[in-house]
Amino acid sequence: MRGFSRRAFLGGSLAALAARPTRAATRPNVVFVLCDDLGWRDTEPYGSRFFQTPAVQRLAARGLRFTNAYSASPFCSPTRASILTGQWPARLRITVPGCHLQEELLDPVTPASGPPGQRLVQPQSATRLKLEQTTLAETLRTAGYRTAHLGKWHLGWPPYGPSAQGFELVSPGGSYPGPPSYLAPHRIKEWQDGPPGEHIEDRMGRTAVDFIRAHRAEPFFLNYWMWSVHAPYQAKAADIAQSRPRVRPDDPQNCPTMGGMMTALDQNLGRLLDTLDELRLWDNTIFVFTSDNGGNMYDTVEGTTPTSNAPLRNGKGTIYEGGIRVPLIVAAPQLTRAGASSDEVVCSVDWYPTFLDLLGLPRPTGQQLDGVSLQGVLAGGKLPREAIFVHFPHTGAKGANPPATAVRSGDWKLIRYHLDNPDGSDRCELYNLRDDLGETRDLAAAQPERVRHLNALVTAHLAATAGLVPRLNPNYDPARQPVDGWQPSGDTRLTKAAGLLEIESTGADPGIWTSNLKAPAGEYRLRLRIRSASAGPAHFYWGTAQVPQFNREVRLDVPLQHDNQWQELSIPFRAAAALQSIRLDPSSAPGKLTVDWLRLERADGALLQGWEF
Repeated sequence: MRGFSRRAFLGGSLAALAARPTRAATRPNVVFVLCDDLGWRDTEPYGSRFFQTPAVQRLAARGLRFTNAYSASPFCSPTRASILTGQWPARLRITVPGCHLQEELLDPVTPASGPPGQRLVQPQSATRLKLEQTTLAETLRTAGYRTAHLGKWHLGWPPYGPSAQGFELVSPGGSYPGPPSYLAPHRIKEWQDGPPGEHIEDRMGRTAVDFIRAHRAEPFFLNYWMWSVHAPYQAKAADIAQSRPRVRPDDPQNCPTMGGMMTALDQNLGRLLDTLDELRLWDNTIFVFTSDNGGNMYDTVEGTTPTSNAPLRNGKGTIYEGGIRVPLIVAAPQLTRAGASSDEVVCSVDWYPTFLDLLGLPRPTGQQLDGVSLQGVLAGGKLPREAIFVHFPHTGAKGANPPATAVRSGDWKLIRYHLDNPDGSDRCELYNLRDDLGETRDLAAAQPERVRHLNALVTAHLAATAGLVPRLNPNYDPARQPVDGWQPSGDTRLTKAAGLLEIESTGADPGIWTSNLKAPAGEYRLRLRIRSASAGPAHFYWGTAQVPQFNREVRLDVPLQHDNQWQELSIPFRAAAALQSIRLDPSSAPGKLTVDWLRLERADGALLQGWEF
């Protein structure tokens, strides 16, 4: 691959623009396409058979495909913040995707203690990207770039929206975790809805094209953060129908709805490529296509997971490779070689310093940049960096892993699970990713020296970033532990004896809940056999992909009699999106309650999940 000099890059770009004297730009445009929950193997250039992505193929033929690209987090908000700031999520203290919450939390801590049922006290996470950060958009706008943010934001509601972080054109705004609906009516308060059935990605794609056309004669930064392919799982009926014949039992990627969603993603990527070609801007545009985390393997769509990250282990919301290794294709004319690939280990924190170098811009005063420039890597070189880190000090999606911090150095990856041994010490797993891409063979016991070295890198990373970590809970009471997947909440102690679940209410706010659910939107009912020697009103809650928090919007009154007699109850409810969790608050006073069984059923009586104790 050819060597690189910025002068040659800019000079070559200007030469290509000689036939267009109306363009005033001397610096390349930047188009950054960030997909949501797009897994490492979800496109044809990365080996997918089921998902057909001709536009991604076309981009890969023009650019440089990375095989070892990582998001800085297994969830979206931390990765998005890392892109805009060039900082590790541990430093930003945005470590979970909670920036849609109404609570404005800027300076999180690890609380000193927690509820008795929790062995560990996990850190809080900031719910906003602080305004004092000098974002990539602000730096480019100061340098004369026209800036646009289109699609998902999820870094805070106004006044913490994209217009306060350097973006001139913003559509739609807000801090939605996902689109309320892919198909109009979209139910986005910042928008006037389009015609019924309009696909949100088509609307975003048209807006992106309009922005490019409007600013074709001046340098622009288009930050197109696609909604696709995050929940809710919806697509045009015709696109789903085209995907259905490709289902094969020997392919773990076999969800027609996700196939339809991938079609919309790919078509709108193609719109951008077509427009840049038509306007003869391609030779002066740096184009990046990547994802915010791995593919979702914990939701259920049409009886299967939306995707499969195999051969990678697990997926979104976990610190294994399936949760953090992402697709990445970069096309930088006069720099990247068309159709090439790179196995260099790169991360989302690297984009800020990379763009500064490629565009010849100084680093912002006072802004800590944790990433490194990929300028040399894009030209075919090696990256002189010892390690990258992923800090996720929380329980993984669906309890897939305990709070952890991972380090990748060369072929080796170490995961430190915080306070996970029975004695409260950290537990480490070690994998050689060159020989064991699926992380199936833990080599920690066989290689103690390597564990010590990599674990020391984790310690140094957490010290340098002041990263928050869990602590042992001084209030921990083993009797408040989960039973058969049911968690106690509030003033509750759980025990199981003689095939019964005993609930002891010690105050005014007892409750039990479970999140081990995989069910699509629809009509359901919870049936249970229970007796109560407590008092007060009883309530039932459910959480969905759209409304994950238990609140009044998803609450029903329960006609439970507190007469210490057995009774069977049936609680019908409707989940407007994928069902994730349910909670029962059986009383509001001290006392004892006993549950014989619980059964989650569809409205037609089909059993989805049962607990017989």
